[in-house]
Amino acid sequence: MNFVEELKWRGMLHQMMPGTEEMLASGQQTAYVGIDPTADSLHIGHLCGVMMLRHFQRCGHKPLALIGGATGMIGDPSGKSQERNLLNEETLRHNIACIKTQLAHFLDFDSDAPNKAELVNNYDWMKDFTFLDFAREIGKCITVNYMMAKDSVKRRLNGEFQDGMSFTEFTYQLLQGYDFLHLYQEKGCRLQMGGSDQWGNITTGTELIRRKLGGDNTAYALTCPLITKADGKKFGKTESGNVWLDRNRTTPYAFYQFWLNVGDEEAERYIKIFTSLDKETIDSLVEQHRQDPGQRILQKRLAEEVTCMVHSREDYEAAVEASNILFGKATKESLEKLDEATLLDVFAGVPQFEVNRDLLRGEGIKAVDLLAGETACFASKGEMRKLTQGGGVSINKEKLSAFDKVISEADLLDNKYILAQQGKKKYFLIIVK
Repeated sequence: MNFVEELKWRGMLHQMMPGTEEMLASGQQTAYVGIDPTADSLHIGHLCGVMMLRHFQRCGHKPLALIGGATGMIGDPSGKSQERNLLNEETLRHNIACIKTQLAHFLDFDSDAPNKAELVNNYDWMKDFTFLDFAREIGKCITVNYMMAKDSVKRRLNGEFQDGMSFTEFTYQLLQGYDFLHLYQEKGCRLQMGGSDQWGNITTGTELIRRKLGGDNTAYALTCPLITKADGKKFGKTESGNVWLDRNRTTPYAFYQFWLNVGDEEAERYIKIFTSLDKETIDSLVEQHRQDPGQRILQKRLAEEVTCMVHSREDYEAAVEASNILFGKATKESLEKLDEATLLDVFAGVPQFEVNRDLLRGEGIKAVDLLAGETACFASKGEMRKLTQGGGVSINKEKLSAFDKVISEADLLDNKYILAQQGKKKYFLIIVK
């Protein structure tokens, strides 16, 4: 497989230095993508860079995932209006360990293959580098004029953002450039990849290598476009915030739903970028989808592929089953399988009521009193009785046989919730405190 051609048809190539494709064609090469460990999980905004490394390895090359333990203490000014909060060493160590576990879902770190992936942390080579040594060895190689010409610096200095730019942030491109120099010398890494907003930082690294080691030493840069939604807004954000890869931050169900609910235009782009499906398979899926968009073939396959890759096949199947609770036939048993976080995600948009646990203790409470007295699931007790007699009321996915059936603590889901249903699609979640 030709890596550059692979990126081109997937819509993942934005900029590339001359000579990059020829260098890659000359044999196995090493490339890296940098990831700042500002949280203990990646989010889907990181996925394009990670998928570049995945495709790079599948094409026979060696990927390096660089975790910015040192640069993460400073913060990259590229595209940001405010300076990043600085992290302490203990937090960074925790974040790095969590991120490596997630990256193992995408990259082969453990085989004996000559192109197995490696995780590197720039804190390892920066921690003992004194400021004076850095100024002497690296600072003298790149002029302030060169650094000031970068878009990420000019935008901050020209008043586009009110807070200006600290010296700490100004040094970021030199530090990132030194990462490239170090990996070039120690790992034979000749290519750095990243998002298009990183072009300035990456080319500073290629220039540093040339100036520090001489003109015969050539390094290369390649970027992917910044991924946006159909409306041009930033990809990966929802009303509730980032879509995370960590199941404790974003449940597999909510993760699956994010991909399932993208638009047709987005699904056609995303399935090329965020899956490893080949061109023939994707072209076939696109054609099927266009013939019958209502079947949402692209969205379903996209959601399946990404959820299985990030989580597992079991998590994907559980997410599909959870989706069927709202939109298809489901049983009490399938409802009871849901953990609390997924249950709340599934029913996030339905009306919710809170009741006191004492109501369900002892002899319990009649369903009619709970649903049309203590809560407003039904407008009146008469309406609730009538619907129950017609088989139109369910508790926890079981049809209510009598309007005065007693509801007790034994009926609680996760010892805290009752799901009431009116007809096929009208749900109410009762939270017992």
